[in-house]
Amino acid sequence: MKLGIVGLPNVGKSTLFNSLTKAGAESANYPFCTIDPNVGVVAVPDKRLDVLGEMYHTRRIVPAAIEFVDIAGLVKGASKGEGLGNQFLANIREVDAIVHVVRCFEDSNIVHVDGSINPLRDIETINLELIFSDLEILERRIAKTTKVSRNDKAAAKELELQKRIKAHLEEGRMAKSFTTDDEDEIAWMADYNLLTAKPVIFAANVAEEDLADDAVSNAGVQAVRGYAAEEGCEVFVVCAQIEQEIAELEDEEKKMFLEDLGLSESGLEKLIKASYRLLGLISYLTAGEPEVRAWTIKAGTKAPQAAGKIHSDFERGFIRAEIVSYDDLMACGTHAAAKEKGLVRLEGKDYVVQDGDIILFRFNV
Repeated sequence: MKLGIVGLPNVGKSTLFNSLTKAGAESANYPFCTIDPNVGVVAVPDKRLDVLGEMYHTRRIVPAAIEFVDIAGLVKGASKGEGLGNQFLANIREVDAIVHVVRCFEDSNIVHVDGSINPLRDIETINLELIFSDLEILERRIAKTTKVSRNDKAAAKELELQKRIKAHLEEGRMAKSFTTDDEDEIAWMADYNLLTAKPVIFAANVAEEDLADDAVSNAGVQAVRGYAAEEGCEVFVVCAQIEQEIAELEDEEKKMFLEDLGLSESGLEKLIKASYRLLGLISYLTAGEPEVRAWTIKAGTKAPQAAGKIHSDFERGFIRAEIVSYDDLMACGTHAAAKEKGLVRLEGKDYVVQDGDIILFRFNV
């Protein structure tokens, strides 16, 4: 999974990226200090893996991973080359979802590019830049499709779609609110890879004192939550500064630090849960002495396609899957005990994999 982190300058974007990835991207109190996109790969915390590791005396534990791409602070006019310009928008075309960091804290020492704290205005600024960037992509596509549409029915149909999407964007609406049931049109839209068609998670960056009650009394956060609910987006509350402090601690210290703040989970854990929900993802597990590993798949994936995540040969030669749920295995204590109770099942090609399934695939190529 790949997530692109965007936001205006000085909203805490690079501070959050640093804390999430411990990658040490430069963070400073002036715009455009992030000149190249920073990339960090983060392990998805999953306590089940450690438990299975002990049970199977495994030699290696491999968690699922998320790749974060930190994009330079966008400003009004970025799509037209203002600030560091459109090059940064290109860096997020390949991500699965956008994490939009929105500033919901006051601090006279950290300047805001627009002079005041207004989360909804900031969201609108970024949205417009993404829309302008998408319009530029579509205009190029339209010019190209127009040339071939005169003698090609499929191209003529696609041209009509491109014009409809363009009109939709020109009304200030995001591509994700554009709907069509036509299979050709759905495929073409996916190919355009429009920024405004991507799912969005808002990271409401607050001051430390707003963390304990999940920023219930923070008007800016409530405004972001209201907007996100209308747009079908996820929101999580985070204090980037605190996250940076947590990132430096060992696991046990981290737990105590969070408890002192009245928190049950870190910002990274909140973000991972939000992104899994938004993208409809689950994890299945493989376990044995050589390795315990988590594999991320879309909810609703059938067994052969889940096997294909490990290797294409597993999918091609799929025979069946031997499955026990993590909870059943924990309740029984051992794989042998779960098998005795009939909780280890053999499933075929139509089985839909569930979160926490521990699977051994049988295949023949």
